[in-house]
Amino acid sequence: MLRRAVTFALIVGGLVAPAAAAAPVRGQTLMPGVVYSKQVDFTPHGPVVLNVVSTPRPTGLYSIKALLSNGAVAGRERLTDMESGLSAAATVVGVNGDFFDTRWGTPSSVLVRGGVLGAGTRGGRSAVGFDAGAGLHVDRLSLDGSWKGTGQFRPMGLNEPPGRSNVTLYTSAWGAATPAENGTVEAILAPFPAARPNTTLTAPVTQVVQGGNQPIPPNGAVLVARAGQVNTLTSEVPAGGQVAIRLILTPRWSDVQEAVGGGPVLVRNGHPVFRANESFSISQLFTRTARSAVGQTADGRVLFVTADAGRPGYSTGLTSFELALAMMRFGAVNACGLGTGAGATLAFDGKLLSRPSDRAGESPVADALVVTYEGVYAPAPAPTVAVGKTEALAYKVVRRSTVTATLTGPGGTTTLDAGTKEPGTYTFNWTATTAGKWTLSVDAVDDLGRSSSTDRTFTVGATSRRG
Repeated sequence: MLRRAVTFALIVGGLVAPAAAAAPVRGQTLMPGVVYSKQVDFTPHGPVVLNVVSTPRPTGLYSIKALLSNGAVAGRERLTDMESGLSAAATVVGVNGDFFDTRWGTPSSVLVRGGVLGAGTRGGRSAVGFDAGAGLHVDRLSLDGSWKGTGQFRPMGLNEPPGRSNVTLYTSAWGAATPAENGTVEAILAPFPAARPNTTLTAPVTQVVQGGNQPIPPNGAVLVARAGQVNTLTSEVPAGGQVAIRLILTPRWSDVQEAVGGGPVLVRNGHPVFRANESFSISQLFTRTARSAVGQTADGRVLFVTADAGRPGYSTGLTSFELALAMMRFGAVNACGLGTGAGATLAFDGKLLSRPSDRAGESPVADALVVTYEGVYAPAPAPTVAVGKTEALAYKVVRRSTVTATLTGPGGTTTLDAGTKEPGTYTFNWTATTAGKWTLSVDAVDDLGRSSSTDRTFTVGATSRRG
């Protein structure tokens, strides 16, 4: 069970220290360099439980990624399941992403993965992006999508539910097929280049068909026309012709590689933002509820934070500005809110860190923001093991690696494992014989020449206790 670090604080604006003076997050080490703390703030409105994860600047063995539920724009999935799907390739900690359409499960704003647009935005709310150097960008983003056949450039949407635009481009990021609609004309484009913003993309038209639910080629896209644009697309996009597509972001975000929607901006250049004037209702901003946020400290560390709610007597939740003050206290110089309510979720390695506000359990979400780690990882053993008991000690590598695993205690150092290991998890059933402090140490060099190490310390005593 995760150990809990409990602190007591009062969320009052005058008591919040400047971000530069904020103390670093301290607590349980989830994986090398990544720390988790569960904190309780006692406020005039009741207790507030905050779950805080602090990660190194995501470079080298660490990366930050935007995840899509089930790998598609349409649909939802639990954050813990998204993380479990990555477990063979990395160790993962993450937070829920954007607000979403409850019917279609589509994110309400932008999504960028590897510099490629998966979903667009009409502006009005902040989005969160990370550039190639893992720097955080928080901006009110808008997407101007347009298409051109034999005529002029005309407006269109990107990977969105039906009815929002008369013309929509569906790439393979949307899913296997276009939405099931009547009365549409759909142009199949293949091959279609990666949907990178701020350039002109061209593709041949292989087929023009009527009606929705058309398969989207894995290396292609489908341009769908509705209502008054049906005749225009029919006449200007013949089979065998060519289509030009533009996806222009404002601001351009030319270097942003990973992004999700969210809002509002919470901290800007070290100052909390009380009124961001974004497209949120008073109720959305000032109701105390479960909330999530992402931020970055002056030295580049990434913060994932959730406030639990929905459990009277346990946690009342926060308003948007109260969350901004909390992010300041944790050291954020820039921060942005993410999805709220039942979808506010924080998880590590496929296990919840936050407590769901929905009594039915964890709610599925549209997308997520995660930090992945490709170095050697050892799960935390029980903090105390009784003499004579057997404890499972383990480590995981996600690439072919040369590994040395040792166990050091009062009796000296024992080598548990050494040699070249294929990707996987390696487990050792070790029987505790001598009381005292013990440390599992694992060093690895992967096939790319990258070194990593991890240590786990536990105590052998007269009785065992898991906490």
